[in-house]
Amino acid sequence: MINTIGTEKFAGPLVAPAPFKGTVSLGKPKLTEEDQAANKSNFGEMFQGFVKDVNHMQNTAGESIQKLIAGEIKDPHQVMLAVGEAKMAMNLLLEIRNKVLEGFREIMQIRV
Repeated sequence: MINTIGTEKFAGPLVAPAPFKGTVSLGKPKLTEEDQAANKSNFGEMFQGFVKDVNHMQNTAGESIQKLIAGEIKDPHQVMLAVGEAKMAMNLLLEIRNKVLEGFREIMQIRV
């Protein structure tokens, strides 16, 4: 048996939508030189910040391993979480680097 609960709202003939009346611009948005410079510095600053964060995570993971060996940390799960987080962040950083290099190589192969 087919369940027909809630189909009352949708019953009725199908009607085509009204045609769009207006203008559509498909050109590139015009950015000022300040906007372009801000976009460039934002990516650079973001990437530098991410590299610093990954470095901090790697250092924290190394310190937690040393503390586990010294007996200062009793729970090895905390160490494993720190190491896993640092590993995941490093893998993400490497993938970002690889994509940037791949894009750069593609741009360099374009003939002018």
